[in-house]
Amino acid sequence: MRNLVYERNLALQYAKKWAFRRNPAFYDFSNIGGDCTNFASQCIFAGAGLMNYTPVTGWYYISANDRTASWTGVEYLYRFLTENEGEGPYAKEVPLSELEVGDIVQLGRETGDFYHSPVVVGFSRGQILVAAHSYDAYNKPLFSYTFDRVRGLHILGVRKN
Repeated sequence: MRNLVYERNLALQYAKKWAFRRNPAFYDFSNIGGDCTNFASQCIFAGAGLMNYTPVTGWYYISANDRTASWTGVEYLYRFLTENEGEGPYAKEVPLSELEVGDIVQLGRETGDFYHSPVVVGFSRGQILVAAHSYDAYNKPLFSYTFDRVRGLHILGVRKN
């Protein structure tokens, strides 16, 4: 298996282009649970260039009815990125200070569940700036959100068979 570079600038360009619009190639899940992780996956895909078509545990989108839970589900995306040993992007959980453009932040409740997946698009005066769907945003300071828990996902690279 070859290790490829995660093209952070392509993820950033995608986030900038689609933060306030919807790419017609992907279903908009805003009215049925939220579109944030779908948007995060689209940004990751823009930077990774390939999906993992493993049924159930992979990470892919063909249509609204033919996709993995990891494409649109916060916890499932976390599991895929941190446990993926096959094709596609892979990541590790890191402190927020180690995040880079194109990485993912996940916001959670005190009860332990995580519910939002903004994409890191920049930094300003020590603040992480993010882009997101559901409540569309670009260059929004991370700490303008209300949350009890937070975790950072640093994408390490992309594997290709």
